[in-house]
Amino acid sequence: MPILETKDLTYTYSIGSPFEKTAVDHMNLQIEEGEFVGIIGHTGSGKSTLMQMMNGLLKPTSGQVLLDGQDIWDKKADRRQVRFRVGLVFQYPEYQLFEQTVYEDIAFGPKNMGLDEKEIDRRVRETAEAVGLREELLQQAPYALSGGQKRRVAIAGVMAMEPNVLILDEPTAGLDPKGRVKILTQLQQYHKRTGCTILLVSHSMEDVARYASKLLVLCQAKAVCYDTPANVFAQSQQLEEMGLDLPQITRVFHKLRERGIAFPEEVYTVKFGAELLKARLEGRDSAC
Repeated sequence: MPILETKDLTYTYSIGSPFEKTAVDHMNLQIEEGEFVGIIGHTGSGKSTLMQMMNGLLKPTSGQVLLDGQDIWDKKADRRQVRFRVGLVFQYPEYQLFEQTVYEDIAFGPKNMGLDEKEIDRRVRETAEAVGLREELLQQAPYALSGGQKRRVAIAGVMAMEPNVLILDEPTAGLDPKGRVKILTQLQQYHKRTGCTILLVSHSMEDVARYASKLLVLCQAKAVCYDTPANVFAQSQQLEEMGLDLPQITRVFHKLRERGIAFPEEVYTVKFGAELLKARLEGRDSAC
């Protein structure tokens, strides 16, 4: 059974007004437990709306969101518990920091879960370490931190609730390349250690190609593809027609293919591309 499932999920804004717009249109998805899903699509394709419905912040116009097979909008459903189990990190989450210290900000979610002080302390310290925050920063005011540190505090605050599903809406937006890699690497390590299901919304093809095990492509409020990165990026023409860029390394290998230098597999990460080139140069490539 998938951990998250949508059935004919639809959300329409401003129904009956001149501004009526369907952001998610009869979407059917099954997300298995433990997946690291990258979610891509042009601006306005429905990414953020879909994430907020999966977390129970937005009620579908029609259709269902199922968590472990249970409709989260059923009359008997406890949506407070749903939001503990499906944690959502908004874009630019540092703007939501409000406590006097980093420790208190990370502890806010666990406190609302009714946990005892010992368990709260464990979660705060473990998640702070997981996102790369030094212990001495825990007693500092959040506003005194750098942009990247604030971002990690906000992510740690959701992680501390130990959700079964962690949703991140553009968690690296506005960060420099070094800060982006640091946060995504920490998320990857967290995923491997906990087995948590992660949904990562991103405009960076390089990022989703490097970290995700599955990619969900949205276009005009519909899910047009949900598959492995290799299979998704193999559909290069369709992606470009939707206004999506391919990873730079994929474009490089497409140019090589146009010049008659073919490779047996689709290339979407620099590491894999380097391995294929090395094998070709050493004469170990069966396509030679």
